[in-house]
Amino acid sequence: MNYELFIAKRIIATKRYKSSISSPIIKIASIAIAIGIIIMMISVATGIGLQKKIREKIAGFNGHIQITNFDNNNSKITLKPVSTKQKFYPKFKSITGINNIQVYATKAGIIRTPTDFEGIIFKGISSDYNWSFFKDYLVAGKLPNYNGKVSNEVLISEEISNRLHINLGDEFNILFVKDNPSKAPWIRVVKVVGIYNSGFQEFDENYVIGDIKHIQKMNRWNADDVGGFEIILNNFDNIIPKTKEIYQQIDSTLNCENIVEKYPAIFEWIGLFDNNIYLIITIMILVAGINMITALLVLILERTQMIGILKALGSPNKSIRKIFLYNATYIILKGLFWGNLIGLLLLIVQKYGGVITLNPNTYYVNQVPIYISFNYILLLNLGTLILCLLMLLIPSIIITKINPSKSIKFE
Repeated sequence: MNYELFIAKRIIATKRYKSSISSPIIKIASIAIAIGIIIMMISVATGIGLQKKIREKIAGFNGHIQITNFDNNNSKITLKPVSTKQKFYPKFKSITGINNIQVYATKAGIIRTPTDFEGIIFKGISSDYNWSFFKDYLVAGKLPNYNGKVSNEVLISEEISNRLHINLGDEFNILFVKDNPSKAPWIRVVKVVGIYNSGFQEFDENYVIGDIKHIQKMNRWNADDVGGFEIILNNFDNIIPKTKEIYQQIDSTLNCENIVEKYPAIFEWIGLFDNNIYLIITIMILVAGINMITALLVLILERTQMIGILKALGSPNKSIRKIFLYNATYIILKGLFWGNLIGLLLLIVQKYGGVITLNPNTYYVNQVPIYISFNYILLLNLGTLILCLLMLLIPSIIITKINPSKSIKFE
């Protein structure tokens, strides 16, 4: 029989325990544990959620890795084409972990309406394009179809739609300047079949998605000439090693660049979220541990006579310490239970209700994104429980200093 656990349960179950001097201190310690786990869950869920959402949006417009001509010099506008007659297209034979390879080309243009005009980047895509990203952010209409002849269907952002008063089903002109500025520009009449809103201001205010055949025709390219290839990976965490693998597989005249290299400032910024998460977790565990140490010391002082009697009956210090550590575990578990319940409720409300919003100009998202994984929730709970108990081992040593003869007389 585990008599230490038995005594601990009896102490917890007694009415005196619930109405004792230590009762409010125990409640405060339990509340501190609950608040700590709530804050830790929120910080991890929002930090990882924001990182994933921003990476997802950048990859949605650029793919994870881009293969282009070396002469393009990291330009957002296609300068020199690449032939689709490559060994790696439409599929890498020796590299795994690749979800899709899709062709694209970009060209600077100007949208002209009867009342307004604005510069944009026309991104041309083909039938191999993965529409999963835009499906999630489509707010009106449908996705274009580029399987046949040259299509005039385009996808524009809600930002462009509102600013230039272009609605679903409207037709408008896009002007493309020729290499010789003295000549009249190319004019393409396109029709809006879909409107998206990714919340990523930098892309939403610039990109119009259309048929790559327009760019091929204007640039006098062959049917197999494209601006480059976008590669979508199955797992973003593999982006660095996969970039190296792909670079070794492509022709020496081609360049391979991932979105981390293309947008270093953004990825350095979201990388700082990890430091914030670690700092918050450390502070919360320290606060919870200090509160638990205080509660344990009060419990020991309140049960000094009981400790003396147990020692007089022959109980070793180790067993008496275990009684109080069992008691402390109950307090921690109680705090963790309520903290998890409240924390999960708050996260679910934000995830599906979008109660807290953000400025997309600053954070690249419209609302606080939430990432819920039971793996990190379990790790937070286990980490809090284990670290708090380890912190309680030191103050529990005070039990070994208690003299049975003096403690039995203690009041």
